[in-house]
Amino acid sequence: MKPDLKQIQAPIATEMTEFEKKFRDFMKSKVKLLDHITNYIVKRKGKQMRPMFVFLTAGVSGGVTESSYRGAALIELLHTATLVHDDVVDDANYRRGFFSVNALWKNKIAVLVGDYLLSRGLLLSVDNGDFELLRIVSQAVREMSEGELLQIAKARKLDITEEVYYKIIRQKTASLIASCCAVGAATSGAEKDLIEKMRDFGEKVGMAFQIKDDLFDYGEDEIGKPVGIDIKEKKMTLPLIYALNNASWLDKKRIIYLIRNKNEDKKSVNEVIDFVKASGGLQYATEVMKQYFEDALQILREFPESDYRDSLEGLVRYTIERKK
Repeated sequence: MKPDLKQIQAPIATEMTEFEKKFRDFMKSKVKLLDHITNYIVKRKGKQMRPMFVFLTAGVSGGVTESSYRGAALIELLHTATLVHDDVVDDANYRRGFFSVNALWKNKIAVLVGDYLLSRGLLLSVDNGDFELLRIVSQAVREMSEGELLQIAKARKLDITEEVYYKIIRQKTASLIASCCAVGAATSGAEKDLIEKMRDFGEKVGMAFQIKDDLFDYGEDEIGKPVGIDIKEKKMTLPLIYALNNASWLDKKRIIYLIRNKNEDKKSVNEVIDFVKASGGLQYATEVMKQYFEDALQILREFPESDYRDSLEGLVRYTIERKK
């Protein structure tokens, strides 16, 4: 059965409603302009998968507590800050189909808003003595930054191996979902080994999530981003890495030339996409994604059966079966 987000949310529906109210309060400012912008951000929230991971893992690990709300808010505040800053760096005018903060209020204000959200997250933890949560999330933000920088460095040389690719996505995507699950477990009062187990579970989910995202770039379903955008940005993802590793020397040279010099040309981008499809790159990436998915489920099934566990499994399935 296809996973449905509303059904997945059922065991934590009350917590999610309560979280929305608390999150708005955490973001409030006495500066009218700032309040106006943060309201705009909150209204354009996405699927809220990060807080769902926090509350469901807390439920599986021992139960949702007051600190679970603060942990979920900390992740949302720090992650939203990185997204606002990302849009400035990328000169992006849209976020989830809406105008980005920098498009509406210019770069200077966007950077300051990102700084404000970052400071709110830090203060929320410090004021409540949530130092372990702050350590978990700060580590994830550090890894995300390192992953992005490693990807940029490798895009210049176009020399990413499969091993380096896994390191990049582990840092830039999986570390965030891993921190959601570790925070959920930590706020339920779980022991260190159980928190680590949940972090490992979240990391595997995050790896599967990012590979699914990379598959969308080849026209696999719809995600709201144009096909071939990774190729245009010279991002070496798993389908392409596999295809190049199994290509003849001549084909490899030709494809790398197209990515390096013709990445803005639609015909050349389509040629790269066709090459990856013909080389079995999509099938290979799909198999790797499914293996991470199975590994995540194996960890989850070590926990006692409950509605929380069922929903968490549904959320994991959703990450790899989503169409956007």
